[in-house]
Amino acid sequence: MPVTHRKKGLPAVRQAIVLLSGGLDSATTLYWAKKKGFKCLCLNFDYGQRHQKEILAARKIAKSVRCSLRTIKIQLPWKGSALLDKVTALPVRFLQAKNLNNSIPPTYVPARNIIFLSFATSFAEAAKAEAIFIGANAIDYSGYPDCRPEFYKNFSGAIKTGTKSGVEGNRIRIFTPLINKTKKEIIQLGTRLRVPYQFTWSCYQGGKRPCGKCDSCQLRQKGFREAGIKDPLNA
Repeated sequence: MPVTHRKKGLPAVRQAIVLLSGGLDSATTLYWAKKKGFKCLCLNFDYGQRHQKEILAARKIAKSVRCSLRTIKIQLPWKGSALLDKVTALPVRFLQAKNLNNSIPPTYVPARNIIFLSFATSFAEAAKAEAIFIGANAIDYSGYPDCRPEFYKNFSGAIKTGTKSGVEGNRIRIFTPLINKTKKEIIQLGTRLRVPYQFTWSCYQGGKRPCGKCDSCQLRQKGFREAGIKDPLNA
């Protein structure tokens, strides 16, 4: 029987769905949930992104903690993102160049987290899980609107009113343990939790090594540098 927790507002949860992309944040979130005693069912998506490296990374991470992983293949044929349309050039150092006007980069995938969380909610109901974990972050991030606290607050309301579990009082809760942490703090937490960062993949490109130029690489490098820890992918 898994350990249950009630500290700091956490319910007595036996099962949780963890959205595991294969990146640094989602891997840290999985290890955090496991540390808190949750039995984790991992969910991953093949949604037509530029490469499969993050999917392979997710498999390694889930295996490292002996968690099951389901990869759901979906299509977003209307594109609308540089991550989905290979004809569209990936931005380089967008975060450094943009003005402070809440610009959203072309790597934003329309409604991606709404789609992913909807699948996770359905999975949670079917599996009788009581929690969904997602490694969203609103501090060192690319400015995506679906990574902000108000989005998760509103989506939680939709789950409460729009699902059988919700209307019957069996609430499915969304946890975003990294939402207000810097990349430095996330990496420090993950290091304490012994997250195998060598298995993670953050780069928007699918090369043998991270490109070091895209927003995701820049944020990752910033975090490791400020934490004073060597990134195993750049060792």
